[in-house]
Amino acid sequence: MKSRNWILFLCAFILVSALSAWGQDVVDSEAVRPSGISPGPVRKAHAVTAKDKEDGDVSPSPARKAHAVTAKDKEDADVSPTPARKKQTEKSTHARSHRAHAKPKETPESTPAPTEFTPEGIPKTGAASVIVVDAHNGQTLYEKNPDQLRAAASTQKLLTALIIAERGFLDQPVTVQQIDTMAEPVKLNIKPGDTYQRIDLLRALLVKSPNDVARCLARDNAGSVEAFAEVMNRRAHELGAVNSHFVNPNGLPIPGQYSSARDLSIIAKAAYANPTIRSIVCLPNLVFRYANGRTRELENTNKVLKRLSYCNGMKTGYTEAAGHCLIASGTRPGRDIIVVVLGDSKSGVWQDASALLSWGLWM
Repeated sequence: MKSRNWILFLCAFILVSALSAWGQDVVDSEAVRPSGISPGPVRKAHAVTAKDKEDGDVSPSPARKAHAVTAKDKEDADVSPTPARKKQTEKSTHARSHRAHAKPKETPESTPAPTEFTPEGIPKTGAASVIVVDAHNGQTLYEKNPDQLRAAASTQKLLTALIIAERGFLDQPVTVQQIDTMAEPVKLNIKPGDTYQRIDLLRALLVKSPNDVARCLARDNAGSVEAFAEVMNRRAHELGAVNSHFVNPNGLPIPGQYSSARDLSIIAKAAYANPTIRSIVCLPNLVFRYANGRTRELENTNKVLKRLSYCNGMKTGYTEAAGHCLIASGTRPGRDIIVVVLGDSKSGVWQDASALLSWGLWM
């Protein structure tokens, strides 16, 4: 019996010793690591997130830097994508860009290139012909190919409007005829048989530049478009615009029709002095009421009018032959300026006219 108790005691002792040794091994393995680093929480690879990096200003490890340019990124950067991939890439790129910058989409037109200047401080322009004149005395302040004969496009509607305004009786009715509507592409779509006050058609002509309205006013004034062209040429010569020849009232391309920047500045000076025209060309928009009672808001085609507070008119123009054209006027106390820009680009015409107008007013 005594021997049996001794054996049980010995077994118990051995078992306790073994458990104690095993527990110490576990503690030692947790307390001391192979690298000798003190124990701490185990971080996984994704522990440093974009948020952590932003908050802690953590510099990426070499491995993370290498990961920054993946094979997919390289493919997107170096390879011209297929239409499907291009669409997918553009969408993902746009999403990343939007999240990173949150900037509005910009277009070349909304962010024009800075204006360059000559050594004399005059704005450089891309237009074929340019002239800047004093609106009161006609003095030329700057010119570039001012006498080059060119198509004037719708800028010559300023002469059409001047003739109509000078004749007067603007409250008188004008009835539209079928022949008046034969004018593409820009039309107000007035209908044969409709009747309007002359002043309402004149306002629409100068604000929105519809070709059918120009024909209607011309035919009403002289009996036909051809007869009105003779009136245009006679009035232009009276003003001193002797290097121009007009064939129609709207500026649509036709052989034998031409003008120049200088001649158009002379016509614009006379139009600027006319209070009726001055009161119309400064309007940013206009509500036109059709004969059937329907109304339509017409926005002025002159973008400089909205861009510059000191711009107060005048007339735009465009055809393929003429390029983009603009006669712009501006005013400040004691000074009024007229700028004529012919044969410019779509975005350049606004930038060039704006720069020249500012220069002319504050030179």
